[in-house]
Amino acid sequence: MIRKARYDDIENIMKLTRACAHHMIQQQIFQWNEYYPNSEAFENDIERDELYVLEKHSNVIGCIVISTFMDDEYTSESWLTSNVNNIYIHRLAIHPNEQGQGFAQQLMDFAEGFAIENDYSSIRLDTFSQNKRNQKFYELRGYKRLGHIFFPKQSDDPFYCYELVF
Repeated sequence: MIRKARYDDIENIMKLTRACAHHMIQQQIFQWNEYYPNSEAFENDIERDELYVLEKHSNVIGCIVISTFMDDEYTSESWLTSNVNNIYIHRLAIHPNEQGQGFAQQLMDFAEGFAIENDYSSIRLDTFSQNKRNQKFYELRGYKRLGHIFFPKQSDDPFYCYELVF
């Protein structure tokens, strides 16, 4: 079940994202670290009513942020659509023990359905240049790879920008 996150979910979301960070680091993907993602980011997501969780047997196994806010890092990108009516996906995570079962697909189906139902012109996101699995995931869903941006507190390597136009 996908539902809006609550403040009392943050502890479980942090456990989930720490497990994901650890799993990625074991695979030499240095995308998330002690600075990101953090509980403050998730608290802000809840305040903006943009954080969703995926539950399995009443346990939070995944999360996704569906936001209308464009981060400053995105302003220099040459997007496929104008910067007027877009949503942005952030912090998509599925617990490593639950990966490979279609749960990330389920969260993205939910986000894309939300975008279509609310007449957004596109979905924008970024994924780490060293995370080939994520790149393939989005490209198979029809997202077009554009330029790249940097998040210095996360990595010296770039993050690739993607957009899906409706």
